[in-house]
Amino acid sequence: MSGTQGRSLADLKDMLAAQQTQAPAQAPDGPALVEQPRREPKRDALGRSYATGRRKDAVARVWIKPGRGEISINGKQAAQYFARPVLRMLITQPFLVADRYNQFDVYCTVDGGGLSGQAGAVRHGISRALSHYEPDLRGILKVAGFLTRDSRVVERKKYGKVKARRSFQFSKR
Repeated sequence: MSGTQGRSLADLKDMLAAQQTQAPAQAPDGPALVEQPRREPKRDALGRSYATGRRKDAVARVWIKPGRGEISINGKQAAQYFARPVLRMLITQPFLVADRYNQFDVYCTVDGGGLSGQAGAVRHGISRALSHYEPDLRGILKVAGFLTRDSRVVERKKYGKVKARRSFQFSKR
């Protein structure tokens, strides 16, 4: 995640375009590189794609389908569930990077953790669901760092300590 800080959407799109234009080099004497098989979209009978997103202790189950851009989280609209604009911006980032803003409806259930962790889990789930729905978007979402699960979690408390690392106050006498 730290590699994407300070980059704009245009920078990410330029990086993806540069990756796609660089054809895999073939050795003059060596065998030709094997081309990867084309990924098939994963959709259910209703035309939706499903993915699970995780961040800290939060788990989000996300379904996306073509629509008008409505985002429903635990039965509430995104603006009602995530009151802070930063959290709403976080969950729309995958659509902005993929140029699919207001083209998909999102229905998700999320539980565990706090609001920040839940927003990160929803973003991760939306990114994975988008890559299942349109496998061609996987490259740009991967470059942006949205498909990688952020594994940072709270460190556990150790015995003999006040918190995870904080010691008791030292007394000389």
